[in-house]
Amino acid sequence: MRRPSAGGLVALVVLLAAAAAWVVVALLLWRTRVPSDLTLPHLDERDYFTAAELRDAHEYERVVRLLLLGSLATTLVVLALYAWRGARFLRESAAGPIGSGMLLAMLGLALVWLSLLPFGLLELWWQRRHGLSEAGYGDLVVGGWLALGGEFVGLSLAILIVMGFARLLPRFWWIPGAAVFVGISALGAFVYPYLGAGDRLEDPTLLAAADRLEREDRLPDIRIDVATVSTETTAPNAEAAGMGPSRRIILWDTILDGRFPDDQVIVVIAHELGHHASEHIPKGVAWYALFAFPGAWLIARTTRRRGGMREPAAVPLALLVFVGLQIVALPAFTAIGRHMEAEADWVALETTDDPDAARELFEGFSTSLLAEPDPPAWTKAFVETHPTILERIAMVEAWEARRDR
Repeated sequence: MRRPSAGGLVALVVLLAAAAAWVVVALLLWRTRVPSDLTLPHLDERDYFTAAELRDAHEYERVVRLLLLGSLATTLVVLALYAWRGARFLRESAAGPIGSGMLLAMLGLALVWLSLLPFGLLELWWQRRHGLSEAGYGDLVVGGWLALGGEFVGLSLAILIVMGFARLLPRFWWIPGAAVFVGISALGAFVYPYLGAGDRLEDPTLLAAADRLEREDRLPDIRIDVATVSTETTAPNAEAAGMGPSRRIILWDTILDGRFPDDQVIVVIAHELGHHASEHIPKGVAWYALFAFPGAWLIARTTRRRGGMREPAAVPLALLVFVGLQIVALPAFTAIGRHMEAEADWVALETTDDPDAARELFEGFSTSLLAEPDPPAWTKAFVETHPTILERIAMVEAWEARRDR
């Protein structure tokens, strides 16, 4: 039996150490303020929603899921064909290796955009039919085209970083490359609130409640902005954004249009403050880092047969591997998202002490978004970045029972 070489043993030790470090960091990031012994009760969605509401949500979500599956399959097919034949498009390119790689990447992105445009138009038609969107079809095409230009710039920068490091460190470019992308992710999370999310919230009742909630969470004063989205959608939403001095809460104006009374909007604010109190945005960057390094390593490994990422011929294959890894990792990404959102829900219940408002808020989300309260398991695994509506209501019930013991 052939004995492993010293180099092979060293590589194995390094791999095992890296895997152990990955697990330790993941376990630290997974820690939550939700009690470990909390058991959610089993609920029947028919106790909270009418048969008509459940039927409408199921009809709407069924088509959305079909469009999602179709768009994912189309993306993979287009990129697979492009990985097979794409390098031939620039065989005679005079743009240099990195320039050629950028052009190949932009061409692949344009092909994906064109192939997905019909799905986007169908989804917009479906949303308009159900009163969830105010956007026009021309707005979708023009806005998508402008967004594509921004994506071209971002993708070109990514190719510049990857191929630049690959030409310096052909076998180990993925280490500094992933580190740079993590840095860009952290920078983006920090500056995002400064990009003009909206105007300051001026409602004195909500601002007074936010001040009290910040004291409960031991947070400094965090600015609350209102983003005007009602010209495009009727969907209610809010988000926590920024890190450190850039922290913000962004409320969509659709959540302030009268459908949700103040006590429910206060629960929303408490939820977003819960994200900040639990440091979910820095944790999100850390989670990104945990996936970025092994993902970059896999791209480096799979593109070696095309000469590695120093060669433009590897770019089409790298795009396919990158998107394929994202799809494979979707259940992990959505599970992390649901875990954080559940913690923010728990913090909101603790700070508002208003389970009735939370319960009614989640019920209102379901009817306003036409979201199924209890979707199929595969949808939850691949799509749902929040706990299902029924799970969120079940947490309210569990929290209330725990409080009343």
